[in-house]
Amino acid sequence: MLLRIEQFFMQASRLLGRMLAIVFLLMTINIFYDVVMRYFFHNSSVAMQEMEWHLFSIIILFGVSVGLLEEGHVRVDFLYDRFTVRRKAMINIIGTIFFLLPLACLIFFGSFGFVMDSYAMNEISENPGGLPYRWLIKAMIPVGFGLLIISSIGYAVKNINLYRQAGAGARSESHPGTEEGR
Repeated sequence: MLLRIEQFFMQASRLLGRMLAIVFLLMTINIFYDVVMRYFFHNSSVAMQEMEWHLFSIIILFGVSVGLLEEGHVRVDFLYDRFTVRRKAMINIIGTIFFLLPLACLIFFGSFGFVMDSYAMNEISENPGGLPYRWLIKAMIPVGFGLLIISSIGYAVKNINLYRQAGAGARSESHPGTEEGR
């Protein structure tokens, strides 16, 4: 059962990663367009410049979830690499439950007021020619951290499976001639 749950989270992470690759391509095209317009035609759009950081924000906020499940996050590798698979899994489980989830929940729930205030006052860009509906990009904060909460659950499940598999492997090595060891 836990293996199916882990596979679901990994497939969802890969799908999100593909969608973020498209957003990254759109951001690259946007930047290319903006640079060409600015340096070759001496014409620039504030809205296009703001769209750059909007797309970049989406990539970062959602990419954290993908990076977590794909083991792309930062840690103290010179220590971590020396640990056994079981110890690594236990560190990941404890770190996820006691550090990652509380912080992600704090930001997730704490950001709703921030978004609602922006929506209530119909916040727009302070720059002339900028993008309207500033609350839309601010709404990506709770969405991104909601995805991080979901991904952290998947990451914990993945590490529980690793812990269990490493434990089963250790038991089978200690009993090579028995049925349990095969």
